[in-house]
Amino acid sequence: MTGPHPSVAAIRNAVRESLDVCDIGTRIWVACSGGPDSLALAAAAGFAGRKDGYLTGAIIVDHGLQPDSAQVAERAAAQVRRAGVHTVFIERVTVGREGGLESAARNARYQALNDRIDAEGGLNPQLLTGHTMDDQAETVLLALARGSGARALAGIPARRGRIVRPFLSLRRKDTIAACQALGLDPWHDPTNVATDGPRRSALRTKVMPALVDVLGPGVVSGLARSAALLQADADELDRQTRSALGAGSTGPDEWTCDSLAALPDAIRSRMIKMMVEGRGVGPLTAAHVGAIDQLVIGYRGQGAVSLPGGFEARREYGRLVISHPSRRSNDRP
Repeated sequence: MTGPHPSVAAIRNAVRESLDVCDIGTRIWVACSGGPDSLALAAAAGFAGRKDGYLTGAIIVDHGLQPDSAQVAERAAAQVRRAGVHTVFIERVTVGREGGLESAARNARYQALNDRIDAEGGLNPQLLTGHTMDDQAETVLLALARGSGARALAGIPARRGRIVRPFLSLRRKDTIAACQALGLDPWHDPTNVATDGPRRSALRTKVMPALVDVLGPGVVSGLARSAALLQADADELDRQTRSALGAGSTGPDEWTCDSLAALPDAIRSRMIKMMVEGRGVGPLTAAHVGAIDQLVIGYRGQGAVSLPGGFEARREYGRLVISHPSRRSNDRP
């Protein structure tokens, strides 16, 4: 008796390994677009559910950005059921434009996913997404182009909260092969190959093939490996920052500019970001953090730094103060 196709075995093993900490009866949700990555993920999750006793379902988000988006969502739902997952929800959302279309669509998608998961309840719900090693490599390259720090260069985490990404060790070609072996017919997003599509599409269709041609086929796995190494470094720096932040939270004047300036650069910049975003400001860009840092270590009498949401950072009597003009009385960091 022969076993499953190698690609099918690979996706099933990846999902089961990522869920091996979950108890019987755990609610497992797959975020599915109907594309090969998420459709293969739905098939593997359905298999894991039957083998290991999970309650599996899929959530399809219709962004309404294409004329036939409703039909694409219904087609995806039919393929998910064919893959062995029969609890399927289609969530229709309205995508704004704040932060750019791609960012707005992502925010609307995750809001809809989390709302449905919360509404359904159940034991320790987990949300699986179909990001692959190829997605990881593309994310690292985009972060490099933006001049991002270690956290962004660490790419997509394998797990964050209840979001689990089992396929980060697999290639996109593996999910395509798995769908073919299972007789599934995935939808191929035309924006992924459009010359005038999102920046990631141009990266996928032009830049990555050129890099592979010049540097060899190992470039994708190399970028993903770099992300994993940076993930560990970024996690440790964040841990040290939280420890330092907690150690100094015993009084109203805990973070004077002198105490912040005495910290290593990598810890201080993270602490500034944590402190300020902890006040409900943000998200901060590297430019925001750099300007605030100059109030601490390069103060020459400069004025306040404008921050998202109408907040501002300023130096006052040797202290770093974060405030909102409408509520200045509550301006201690």
